Amino acid sequence: MTDATPTSSPASTATDPTPPEGGGFRARVDRFFEITARGSSVGAEVRGGLVTFVTMAYIVILNPIILSSGVDVDGDQLGFLQLTAVTALTAGVMTILFGLVARLPFGFAAGLGINSFLAVSVVGQVTWPEAMGLVVINGLIIVLLAATGLRRMIFDAVPIQLKLAITVGIGLFIAFIGFVDAGFVTATGASSPPVGLGVDGSVGTVPTLIFVFTLLLTGVLVARKVKGGILIGLVSGTVLAVIVEAIWNLGPKISGDEVNPGGWGLSVPELPAQWVSLPDLSLVGQISFGSFERIGVLAALMLVFTLVFTNFFDAMGTMTGLSKEAGLADEKGDFPRIKSALVVEGFGAVAGGFSSASSNTVFIESGAGIGEGARTGLANLVTGALFLVAMFFTPLVSIVPTEVAAAALVIVGALMMAQIRHIDFSDFSVLLPVFLAVTVMPLTYSIANGIGAGFIAWVVVRSLSGKAKQISPLLWVVAAGFLLYFARGPVEQLFAG
Repeated sequence: MTDATPTSSPASTATDPTPPEGGGFRARVDRFFEITARGSSVGAEVRGGLVTFVTMAYIVILNPIILSSGVDVDGDQLGFLQLTAVTALTAGVMTILFGLVARLPFGFAAGLGINSFLAVSVVGQVTWPEAMGLVVINGLIIVLLAATGLRRMIFDAVPIQLKLAITVGIGLFIAFIGFVDAGFVTATGASSPPVGLGVDGSVGTVPTLIFVFTLLLTGVLVARKVKGGILIGLVSGTVLAVIVEAIWNLGPKISGDEVNPGGWGLSVPELPAQWVSLPDLSLVGQISFGSFERIGVLAALMLVFTLVFTNFFDAMGTMTGLSKEAGLADEKGDFPRIKSALVVEGFGAVAGGFSSASSNTVFIESGAGIGEGARTGLANLVTGALFLVAMFFTPLVSIVPTEVAAAALVIVGALMMAQIRHIDFSDFSVLLPVFLAVTVMPLTYSIANGIGAGFIAWVVVRSLSGKAKQISPLLWVVAAGFLLYFARGPVEQLFAG
């Protein structure tokens, strides 16, 4: 392990550092996943995989909410129940595949940036099958870039300071996601300040108070290096939430046209009347490549360009941050089986498009499982299996309220923020790009935006400070690509005209 391993990591204090001997099943599993070699244990992997699933489980509900809201050019919508099934199916298959091939503890699910882009921007121009066809094309391009080594070359061209900045930025990003999901930070609706504390400047809702309780409890457990601290905190918070809901019947925050500020955000923590349901997988294979004919080649290519850029750099930034948090990255920010990881991540987009679940990618919430001790792909097998089971137990998955899961995200964000200590800020040509990368991510709710701002600033500031020769030519190309990415709105209008 590198010195980037968090001191509070359960994996760093594994109680059984000696690998199993012989050729038995346990020994073969240990060697295949390098469990002992990475300072982990089967117990830590199982706990980490479970925690990753708990913090990611909301996507089984949220992804269908986002995608089913989009009305395509023909006036059609995707069914909520069908989306729930394919979301869990694709997440389970891709998480397991990544664990077996890349052997890293990074869970997969539908990417929130891309699904929103599809529902809001893309299907207003094409049909849902055509939109998913564009997602498949985007995935095939990413697979090609990874298989040819170009994606790895771009990854290697990124200086270590920016890789560390990406880690820190992601930490702040997921912490911000946690605060927002918990209702601890809310939009004010005013131009200044745009966000505020709780409701009217007060943390006065019961769900948010349960978030605070779960956060502090988990923080104490992690500080005291209690094994399973994050999982214990999540379970404790969920039990408390179920009891509170049974007593006060708070209900959801939004129900139809009615808004209840004191209600639960995404899911109400109550025992479901129906525990098991058969999954409807009728959306699998519903793709079409007719968008090029419907809206024209240039317009379709601009949509693909946006998908590729978002997919490419969101995933790269997430894997960089997670590998540093797990202590698996070297001094250059590289991690084991990086080429395989990048190829499989591309297939996540292909699989997501083919299943109509939207592009699947590495989830930053995997950091919660890493914080619990996950260091190998064995944790992914646990997470993936739970997603597959979730296809049949969707009502049970929704018991964990967003406010409780959000506490784990804030804890992990704090752990990832610690990586900033490895950056030397004495050179302002380093400080400014790092600062932009770290701050733009949470403030724009986009990993890709933060990376782009950091890359462009690095190239401009460093080159005009007399350090142009130290910048990789590939970084110049990527920075130029980000300029086009940020200007894609006017470019699209130019093509449309």
